[in-house]
Amino acid sequence: MTTTSDHQPGRDAAPGTVPRQAVVFDLDGVIVDSFAVMGEAFSLAYAEVVGDGPAPFEEYQRHQGRYFPDIMRIMGLPLEMEGPFVRESYRMAEQVQVYDGIVDVLRTLNERGLRLAVATGKSGERARSLLDVLGLLPYFAHVIGSDEVSRPKPAPDIVLRALELLDVPADQAVMIGDAPTDLASAQGAEVTAVAALWGCHDGAELLAAGPDVVLRQPADLLALCPALPGR
Repeated sequence: MTTTSDHQPGRDAAPGTVPRQAVVFDLDGVIVDSFAVMGEAFSLAYAEVVGDGPAPFEEYQRHQGRYFPDIMRIMGLPLEMEGPFVRESYRMAEQVQVYDGIVDVLRTLNERGLRLAVATGKSGERARSLLDVLGLLPYFAHVIGSDEVSRPKPAPDIVLRALELLDVPADQAVMIGDAPTDLASAQGAEVTAVAALWGCHDGAELLAAGPDVVLRQPADLLALCPALPGR
């Protein structure tokens, strides 16, 4: 596993391999810091559907990366929470923050000729709407939600779908995420699994999931993805 620091940008775990042509990103915790909005939406949905009492958002965060209905099943909460959760998430979308350095990284990767996709636990429609609100949608060739594949993360389906749409083989792509479910999905698809530490909820758990590369800040990703020939 290659680990990077703020002062030493990351290198590929296997230098000299074929050039990377594509990057598949998770959304929450990698591109955007949505946790304050997510927590508020979760609390409102819990109060509306379940009733009084503290909403178990910390437990919800431990399942980050999974599709919302799957998390409700795991936690034993009503699936009816999805409606108000999604409603409030849309309402507060403009409050979601983009991580420092992400826009520069996306712009540079585009300029270097790499193709970018998002593979998220959100529904595809909601992910595309959020990226559009934040002005980030044009950077991505494709945005795929968990409702648009047969099996959501941690299954590899969503990463495999991204590779299919991007028309890029697995050994020429990386998947970057902030949760073990992201890494499991990447590993199942046989792409380089990259851990993003800047937004993860539990760094120790993320490292225990066995990433190929660990990045501490968004700019470190650029060392993994040099410009393609002719760019």
